[in-house]
Parts: sequence; structure tokens; C-alpha cells
Amino acid sequence: MNKINKDMLIFMLGVLMLGSFSGGVFAREEGKPGQADGVFTKKVSLDQVLAYATGNNPSIQAEIEKWRTVVEKYRVATAYPDPQLMVTWFPSPIETRLGPQDWNASLSQMIPFPGKLSTSGRIVKTEAAMAKLATDGSVRAIRARVSRSFHELLYIQKAREIARKNAMLLAKLRQMAEAAHADDRTALMDVLKAQSQEGQLQYDILLLEELEHTEKTILNALLNRSSGAEFGELLDVEMVPLTCSLATLYDLADHNQEDIRISDLKVEKAKLDVALSEYSSKPDFKLGLFYAAIGQPDVASPPRDAGDDAVGIQFGINIPIWSGKNKGRINMARAGISRQKAIKSEVVNQAHSTIRSLYFKLNNSKRLVTLYRENMLPQALKALDLSQEWFRQGQGSFSDVVEAQAAAYNFQLSLARARADHGGTLAELERLVGGLDQCFESAVPEKLAKEASDG
Repeated sequence: MNKINKDMLIFMLGVLMLGSFSGGVFAREEGKPGQADGVFTKKVSLDQVLAYATGNNPSIQAEIEKWRTVVEKYRVATAYPDPQLMVTWFPSPIETRLGPQDWNASLSQMIPFPGKLSTSGRIVKTEAAMAKLATDGSVRAIRARVSRSFHELLYIQKAREIARKNAMLLAKLRQMAEAAHADDRTALMDVLKAQSQEGQLQYDILLLEELEHTEKTILNALLNRSSGAEFGELLDVEMVPLTCSLATLYDLADHNQEDIRISDLKVEKAKLDVALSEYSSKPDFKLGLFYAAIGQPDVASPPRDAGDDAVGIQFGINIPIWSGKNKGRINMARAGISRQKAIKSEVVNQAHSTIRSLYFKLNNSKRLVTLYRENMLPQALKALDLSQEWFRQGQGSFSDVVEAQAAAYNFQLSLARARADHGGTLAELERLVGGLDQCFESAVPEKLAKEASDG
């Protein structure tokens, strides 16, 4: 069994299993978004959302049906053309020696040149393999979009919580400033500055609430749920170190990435197109059966075999004598090979370029998380505590307290932003590479509770 036949067998089994899976587990939700609104009412993990999207996203379902369409195309491409039946009736019967011919009929079957249909079948098998890869690519693309949306929604919720806690802190600081101003220990401008900062935080909270509604709509669309369906508490996503080098990522993409593998199959299909075009110079055959109904002759002395019906066997062949036309078909197909090879090179180059960019963004996000978590944020929180203590002791100004609070707030948001960027970039990198399972170390949960409550 050659490689294409193996792929076809695996592909057929996959269709049956996937059809059973999508028709069983998700049968209640598919096509009825309203029934799925109560799915994520408690704690929600990224894995749960990804699993649900895989079984319910309409784009994935459309790709699966497209895949099944190509499977059925195989039977069409490898079947003989339909036989032809021709019946002729004569209003004025044709007189023959044996009698008048009232009607005749012929039945014929066209038979392609040996090997032509099998080559067409190999082309369709290649198309089926490409459709299967396109389905896999659609699944990866949807999962990447869902993962990015999940991380963005998680960031928005964290940012809103950070803003609320800082608003509560700033309200206390403002009260402290107002009391200090009443005792002539701080200027009115410092009080106004605190009030202005508190107003900015209230605006940030309002903006983040609107952004949360928008992002939920985006995520619900990917999950095929109603746009207003709610989510429970989103669980944090662990940052697991990526151990693969850039060269390894390139190699993984060359072997696993769906677009690159589809490009390989397109080159193979172009070669099969050349083989099929070469059959244009080979004749097709036609076999047939002829029958003529003969009546009784109206003569005084009819022949002994008068009135016997006529039966004949037909054989035909088309004659491909126009060599220029046939040569043109072959040259067109051969040009397709060079074209597909060039397209493959472009796909590989583009994939490597994008992987390099994402690899930089991923490492940069990781560096920013480390910087904010271990350096900038602890220093900012320490500066905030010191500025408050110095202000209480009369050794510093209230303006220093407000500036320290603003710096700590910005670093908290930056840390949450960097973590969300890391998760979204990792999802996109996984899509382009075709899977990163072998590139992760054992997951070591990060203790992020303190980060969520800092400030």
C-alpha cells in the first residue's frame, strides 16, 4: 500500500470517528447557540474552552463537510462515463431486403484508455489529503484565535480588578490628603491631583467593562454561543518554559505545518496532472450493441429470413491527431509543477519569517514578565509604602505618594499585559509550527495570587 493509499485509509477512518464525535458529544449545541449559553457558568479553563470550540465552531464544521465532499469526489473521478442509449423510430419505415425497418436502438459505453481513471483517482486522493490538512489547519487556526481571545479577556478582567483595587487605595489616599490639607500639611494642588487620578481610574474601570463585553462577544462567536452569553471565573494560565530552539521550530514547521504540507501535496498533484495530461494523446474506446427491428416485407415471395431483426456489435475509438493541442495540455501541466514549487518556497519563507517574529515576541514577553514581576513592580510597591510612611511622618509630599501609586498601577497593568501577550503569541506560534508538545518542560505552576492582589 503506497503512502497516498495509507493517508486515504486514515483519512476515511478519521471522518467516521469525527462524525460520530461531533454528532454525539456536541449534538445538543451544534447549530443552536442558545442551548450552549449555560456551559461556562462556573470556573472556566483554557482547555475547556478550546475543547468546546473544536466541536462547535462553524468554520471547523464547514471544513469537515468540505473534506467529505472531496471523499465523494473519488468515486466520481474513478467511475466509467455513463453508457448511452440511442433509439431511432422511423415515421416512414425504411425498406430493406428483409422487410421494413420500423425502429432501431444502440447501446454504447465509452472506456477510457487504461490508466487514465486510476491517475484521476490518485489526483483526487491527493486532493483529499490536502482537504484533511486544511481541516487540521482550520482547527489550529480557530484554537489559536480562541486562545488569544481567552488571554485577552483574562487580561481585561485582571486589569479591571487591578484598577478597582487601586481606586480603593486612591480613595483612602485622597481622604488622607484632604485631612492633611485641612491641617495645612499639603497643598490644594496635591488634593486635586489625587482627585484627578481617582477620576482617571474610574474611567479606566468603565472602559475595561466595555472592553470585557466586546471580548466576550468575540469569544462567544468563536464558540458558536449567543453573543450575550456569560462566562464564569476564568482560570489563570500557567507560563510553561519553551525549550525548543529557533532552528527546531523551523524544522517542526517544515514537517508539521499544514500550509507547508499542503504545498508539498500541490507539487505532487501537479506531477499527477502532467501524467494525466499525457493521456490526452491516447485514444479512448467505445463498445456498443446495435439492434434494428425489421417488419414483414410486403412482397409476393419473401426471402427465407424475412422479418428477422438485425443485431450488431459496435467498436469505436477517438483519434487524438491534433498533436499541438495535446502538447499544449502537457506543457501547461508541466508549468504547474514549477509554479507550485515556487509557491511552496514562498510559503516556507513566509512561515519561517513569521515564526522568527513570534519567537522574538514570545521571548520579549517572557523577559517583560520577569522584569515587572521580580524588579519593577516590587520596587514600585516598596516606593509606594515608603512615600506613604514619609508623608505621615512629614518628611515627604503627598504628590510623591500619588506618583508612586500611579507607577505601581502602571507596572501592575504592564505585568498583566505581558502575560496576556505571552499566551496569545504562544498560541499563534503553536499554530504556525503545527504543535509544540515536545517543546514544553514539565509545567511548574506559578504562584500568581500575590500578583493579582498586589496594590
